[in-house]
Amino acid sequence: MKEEKIIEKSIDRKTVKKLFNYVKPYKLLLVFTVFLLLLTAGLQILGPYLIKLAIDQHITPGRLEGFLYIALLYGLVILFEFIIRFFQQYFTELMGQKIMHDMRSDIFSHIYKMPMSFFDKTPVGKIMTRVTTDVQTLNQMLSSGIVTLFGDIFMIVGIMAIMLSLNLKLSLITFSVLIFLAIATFIFRSKVRKTFRIIRAKISAINSYLQEAISGMDTTKIFNREKKNRKEFNSLNKGYLDAYLKTVFYYAVFFPIVTLISTLAIALIVWYGGGQVIKNALTFGTLIAFIQYIEKFFHPISDLSEKFGILQEAISASERIFGLLELKPTIISPKSPVIKDKINGNIRFENVWFAYNKDEYVLKDISFNLESGKSIAFVGATGSGKTSIINLLNRFYDIQKGKIYIDGIDIGKFDLNKLRKHIGVVMQDVFLFSGSILENIRLGNKNISKEQVVQAAKYVNAHQFIQKLPLKYGQEIKERGKILSSGQRQLIAFARSIVYNPEVLLVLDEATSSIDSEIEALIQDALKKIMKNRTSIVIAHRLSTIRNVDKILVLSHGKIIEEGTHKSLLQKKGVYYKLYKFQYQLQT
Repeated sequence: MKEEKIIEKSIDRKTVKKLFNYVKPYKLLLVFTVFLLLLTAGLQILGPYLIKLAIDQHITPGRLEGFLYIALLYGLVILFEFIIRFFQQYFTELMGQKIMHDMRSDIFSHIYKMPMSFFDKTPVGKIMTRVTTDVQTLNQMLSSGIVTLFGDIFMIVGIMAIMLSLNLKLSLITFSVLIFLAIATFIFRSKVRKTFRIIRAKISAINSYLQEAISGMDTTKIFNREKKNRKEFNSLNKGYLDAYLKTVFYYAVFFPIVTLISTLAIALIVWYGGGQVIKNALTFGTLIAFIQYIEKFFHPISDLSEKFGILQEAISASERIFGLLELKPTIISPKSPVIKDKINGNIRFENVWFAYNKDEYVLKDISFNLESGKSIAFVGATGSGKTSIINLLNRFYDIQKGKIYIDGIDIGKFDLNKLRKHIGVVMQDVFLFSGSILENIRLGNKNISKEQVVQAAKYVNAHQFIQKLPLKYGQEIKERGKILSSGQRQLIAFARSIVYNPEVLLVLDEATSSIDSEIEALIQDALKKIMKNRTSIVIAHRLSTIRNVDKILVLSHGKIIEEGTHKSLLQKKGVYYKLYKFQYQLQT
């Protein structure tokens, strides 16, 4: 598995601007939380100053008058700081969760707008990382990063101002150690910048591999790949561990350095300030206040460095998120779609050329006409282009050359939702979702009643086996419906297609290629029913299922090489005849 390319670069202003577009709807909440942060910072700054007053004006001279007032005031400061901090943290998290909700919704909605070619090339695990891990990283920045940044800056500026007002020389001695802190911070920033980008790529690779490994668990066990898969996963996991440990190392070095510099500053204050107190050039209360302010001064500086790490990680995550959101859907509905309440179902392919990859055509100059209510079948070897015809008719992909018409109208002029509304599709690999059989047939459409579902199931011969299940239509079938046989899943898919009642067009994609022999007769009967009076395209490997269609087209390497009815093609004794004879011999 290839890892995503890691690019080290500075914070992109455009990315930050896009990120703050998600903050705009909650700007009042942002202003309120910042206001609470400033109040908290102000109360923290006020505390040491009250202690200074208590020492200099009451404790040192031994004057009790007014001492109780300062003590009560100091207690109120602590109480208000607790209350305000509670609301500040609550509303900050509230804002972060709301922004995260909006972003997840936008990503999920955007994913559904992407063409099938996007999912052909993008691992599921990578998409999941965008919706989950990357969005959570942004929430950390919003809840404990960018918002609290205002409070830290105000705290630093406020402490510097009050220290300068108390004693200029002592303040300058204290600030002299900041040069060492600046050097340490610069080195720290340069080291963690790249590691956060690597971490994001590593976790994306793990998610992609994990999704693939779990989805293919049956194949893994059949071919005894457990040991090999564990080895590959351990390699990815080790890469993530190594990258994260680098970050841990940088943090483990940086924060003790900050503590060391803070201790050095306190030592300088005690050395110089203590001498000044002995000389009566400085009050004892001022010295104590300076020591307390130093502790409070270096704490937000340390926080700022940590928040820079969070910011770097968040920017890296946001670049990936916005990279996904900026991908423009290549298959979209026209701005002024054709409005057609009823589709008759006349289908025409006119000199159609199509390639999944540039210049590697899987369909070459395909032309055919299918009248309303008639049926047509495509046969041919795997890779001959049969399924591609179904994909193009649904506009899952767009063609490179030619035209596709429904009722004489280019399908590119239809609204995508309305176009697909009229097309009932039963795929070869039937996908069933976690949930009940009832919900899998109506796919969450509450406008479809249970009675309609039961009627559709009876019509396609699925009702009989559903009734034998313990909970009948309420039976939970788990992910992909693995508790059902392939034939039963096929019947569920037939019922799903019928209950949506495609008005004129039903497309069947290799619908009988993987059925159980016991219910093949039921499948054949269901096929006849659902194809009746509908324009139908059948793509089947079992040629016995298409004897009664109106026309058969034989594909080879993306071209139509034969066409006719079942009987006429057998009489020609060409490719279709050989395919049919070969299948007949296998069956006998």
